[in-house]
Amino acid sequence: MLRQLSTLALLFVLFVSTGKPASAQEWTRFRGPNGTGVSAAANMPVEWGADDYRWKISLPGKGHGSPVVWGNRLFVNAEREDGGTRVVICVDTRDGSTLWSRDFEASNHKKHKVNSFASSTPVVDDKHVYVSWAVPKKLTLLALDHEGNEVWNADLGPFKGGHGFAGSPIVYGEMIILGNDQDGKSSLIAVDRNNGNVLWNVPRRSKRITYSTPCVYAPKGRDPVLIFTNWQHGITAINPTNGKTVWEKPVFLLTRKERAIGSPVIAGDLVIGTCGFVTAEKHVVAVRPGKSGKPDDVEEVWRIERGVPHIPTALVHKDRVYLWSDKGIVTCANAQTGKTVWMKRVGGNYLGSPICVNDRLYSINDAGEVVVIAASDEYKLLARNPLGERSQSTPAVAGGMMFLRSLSHLYAVGGRAEDAK
Repeated sequence: MLRQLSTLALLFVLFVSTGKPASAQEWTRFRGPNGTGVSAAANMPVEWGADDYRWKISLPGKGHGSPVVWGNRLFVNAEREDGGTRVVICVDTRDGSTLWSRDFEASNHKKHKVNSFASSTPVVDDKHVYVSWAVPKKLTLLALDHEGNEVWNADLGPFKGGHGFAGSPIVYGEMIILGNDQDGKSSLIAVDRNNGNVLWNVPRRSKRITYSTPCVYAPKGRDPVLIFTNWQHGITAINPTNGKTVWEKPVFLLTRKERAIGSPVIAGDLVIGTCGFVTAEKHVVAVRPGKSGKPDDVEEVWRIERGVPHIPTALVHKDRVYLWSDKGIVTCANAQTGKTVWMKRVGGNYLGSPICVNDRLYSINDAGEVVVIAASDEYKLLARNPLGERSQSTPAVAGGMMFLRSLSHLYAVGGRAEDAK
């Protein structure tokens, strides 16, 4: 019975991660369906100019969080110029018109110079859009309906982190899941998506803020688990029904302070996690949980520590893993063995993550240039498309269109006329 319930929950995750049936590839969380960053959308251009956008709009504030989409509604966060006001915006994907915008008071506080007060990505389902932000006295998780009406507002306790907040929630079944590894009292949290009540809260020994977004690992014949990454804990699998730790594998360097920023991804029966420090070692590690499900039955399969990303999330496409580093080095490796296929310097600095559309990788560098390369066993640079403004965001794809966020603008490109109906 437990496995049947877990399977139903996973099917629900696939539905709310896509906005429609799973094949429609809607984009409802950071990096789309289960955080893969992969879309099968057709008619996506490789190269474009200023006159080729479906639309371009100014946002009522700045930020780095990515857009999410449900049907013809796009949701994104921003911060007002005063730094003390958070904004949630809903845009019609067909023409870029603003359907509504809601302001919420929040205090200005210390953060990293490249962070913003709107760096987290919302998550959306058939009922609500859920957003998170934090000030020292309060970690907020908020639910709005699709018309912008507040449904619930959960106070998840104080927040401590000198670099500021950037945690993004996900939906799993009837729960909203949020990783809350911070410099203060850390935990992993599940709340009821209908009312914001805490369903479980897993205390953590971690005292190091983490920015990675969890994903779901559901190998055939086993119950799904939630995957989290953290410097001190390594890669952790959590039972979504009760919050208990199923297994945990410390795989990162504990002799030096590191930080998990890029999110975990799945490659078949492997779980891939990243961690490191900006001026020191960085690690991409793949583990294989054993079929027994026991905590000590987790094998490290491969690791890559040269030219790998700290902030951007890895991308798995077909039987390859693509590692797009902060300094513009891209590595293509065999996803099952970690053996390098090629490594090339694309150039630029990257704080957003790559996505893949029809065997092409798209990634925005911090100068606001959308770099496109082939997702293949041969390196091919296909295009460089300037947005005209700096960006630290990750693209989103839905309804046949790609949505790009710069510091204070939102752009739509691609698709056909019938896609917007």
